[in-house]
Amino acid sequence: MDSKRLILFIVFSFSVLMLWDAWQKQQHPVPAPGLTQGKSEQAQTPKPTVRLTGVHPTDAGGPLQKGDKIRVQTDFLIAEIDTLGGDLRRIELLKHHDTRDKGKNFVLLEDDPKHIYIAQSGLIGNDLPTHKSLFSAAATQYKLAEGANDLQVKLTWLGANGVKVDKIFTFHKSSYVVDVSYEITNGGVNQLEPHAYYQLVRNSQSPLGDPKFISTYTGPAVYTDTEKFQKIPFSDIAKDKASYPKQSNDGWVAMIQHYFLSAWLPANNQPREYYAKKLGEDLYDVGVILPVGAVAPGEVKRISVPFYAGPQEQSHLSKVAPGLDLVVDYGVLTVLSAPLFWVLALIHKAVQNWGVAIILLTVLIKLAFFPLSAKSYRSMAQMRVLGPKLQKLKEQFGDDRQRLHQAMMELYKTEKVNPLGGCLPIVVQIPVFIALYWALLNSVEMRQAPFMLWINDLSAPDPFYILPIVMGITMLIQTKLNPTPPDPIQAKVMMIMPIAFSVFFFFFPAGLVLYWVVNNILSISQQWYITHSVEQAKAAKGHAKS
Repeated sequence: MDSKRLILFIVFSFSVLMLWDAWQKQQHPVPAPGLTQGKSEQAQTPKPTVRLTGVHPTDAGGPLQKGDKIRVQTDFLIAEIDTLGGDLRRIELLKHHDTRDKGKNFVLLEDDPKHIYIAQSGLIGNDLPTHKSLFSAAATQYKLAEGANDLQVKLTWLGANGVKVDKIFTFHKSSYVVDVSYEITNGGVNQLEPHAYYQLVRNSQSPLGDPKFISTYTGPAVYTDTEKFQKIPFSDIAKDKASYPKQSNDGWVAMIQHYFLSAWLPANNQPREYYAKKLGEDLYDVGVILPVGAVAPGEVKRISVPFYAGPQEQSHLSKVAPGLDLVVDYGVLTVLSAPLFWVLALIHKAVQNWGVAIILLTVLIKLAFFPLSAKSYRSMAQMRVLGPKLQKLKEQFGDDRQRLHQAMMELYKTEKVNPLGGCLPIVVQIPVFIALYWALLNSVEMRQAPFMLWINDLSAPDPFYILPIVMGITMLIQTKLNPTPPDPIQAKVMMIMPIAFSVFFFFFPAGLVLYWVVNNILSISQQWYITHSVEQAKAAKGHAKS
């Protein structure tokens, strides 16, 4: 009975994880390359206050056009701006290493033909510059000066109608935020009624190094105070079935991938329109349109929107913009995952090592569940003591399952043992494990975080498979502490399972396996102590009767 319970527990735990993973993939499938567009671009364009016709990022399936490149460097990033449209074509994060080559910096935005991910903006109306207009710049190299807090890069466009537009990028020291502004000088004779659009253009390709056996979200998202955080899967955009708020007075748009994001963050309390569309073969955009207001002849008007491109650091995102921390999405278990990570981060502040923090958090969780675990292990220990008697009953009744079951129930009643006493305490702990699983999986703080010795990245699998092997050994020890199954087939399954799960955990992040190993070691200690106490008490009771 206990062996069946343990098997069911393990199968149930990992079934939940796998089902969740399958659900994620089903809800957010990646469209296959070459997917044809069912409607024209104009038909897919939102139809509110502003017409987007003619301001699409690229022609369907066409390559990105290029002008001159402007290189900008701060202490946090290196950015490349193209004079054609003033696009942000490349952003390199200096505080984060490349996923595969730690000798290089991580590149978030890029315009590689195999992977397009760029930030664009422009103006709509009165023959004003879009992201396809050519700007001029005073220099091609900019660097944040020593001791300076800001760095400005100005691009200029001159129109035939006497209008001048300056596109100004303001980079900040120790920040992933770039302010992108338009300064419109109306030197003409007619009043202007411009709108500004800010958009992110990307293909559906998942980032290199994404976990192979774990589903993570890559795609657009929108946030408003009313409807909160909403993902917009590429597949929904391709089918023209994307659901998201179109009009609002607050919120932001973002492009999310595992550990990192980029987002346009307009100030609240001003009207805006959100849009998302398919531009061509495996190319999508998501953006926001803002009214600039009337610009009379001789008048100068300015509009500015902050742009964030960086890691999903939970402690900083909420300070950048309201609701931005929600991109770290734990799903339905957020109510558990968020507090668990908060405690983990608190421990990390004290120990300055994420691996040690995981160990200490595991100890705290084990202490919190100590009474439930004790009840479960006591039930298993009692069943272990009854093992010989259950075996005798099986030999006595043979294949008569009904009489065997009745005899077993009588034995449980006589010995005052509840055969299901260990189930509920174990089941209660499953959501906590899954919540911690998602907390560790989605935290950029774990990315390339070293622990000790050979573990130099808690977000990546153990390179030498030592932790999964140790985990298998601890599972094997736990199997030995459990009641011996009377069925030989069950006994073999119980012996094979630790090996199978060790191989399965070869592909799991080292931080998760570390949690499991520590949890197993603590469980073994607790189970051994309780089992030993129950067996001693049973032996003493039998000796007293004799």
